[in-house]
Amino acid sequence: MKLNGKLDFLELPATSGKLDSVKSFYSAAFSWSFTDYGPTYSAFAEGLDGGFQADADEAPARPLPVLYSENLEKTLGAVESAGGTIVKPIFSFPGGRRFHFTDPAGNELAVWGY
Repeated sequence: MKLNGKLDFLELPATSGKLDSVKSFYSAAFSWSFTDYGPTYSAFAEGLDGGFQADADEAPARPLPVLYSENLEKTLGAVESAGGTIVKPIFSFPGGRRFHFTDPAGNELAVWGY
C-alpha cells in the first residue's frame, strides 16, 4: 500500500462551544465514537480517521485533508517545486509534525509525518 502522499486524515472545523453537539450528532446519526484530546479537539476513526477542531485559533475554515509523508522536508520541497504555496511551515503538534500548503486551485491541505 502506498504510504507517502496517501490521504490519511480529515480535520473538520467545529465552532467554539459546539464540539459536544457535533459529537452527539455524529454519534446519533452514524454511531461514531470519539477520543478527546483536550477541550477543543476530538478525533474519530471511522474508515478515514479524522477529528473536529474547536479552537478558534487552530480550526481550519474548511475541511482540511491531511496527507502522510515519510519525509516532511522532502515532501515540502516537492510541493513547492510542483507549484504549491506553503502557508504554514513545518511545526510540531501532539503526535508528530506537519505543514500546510495551498494547491493551484486554492485548496488548503496539510502533510504530516514524524
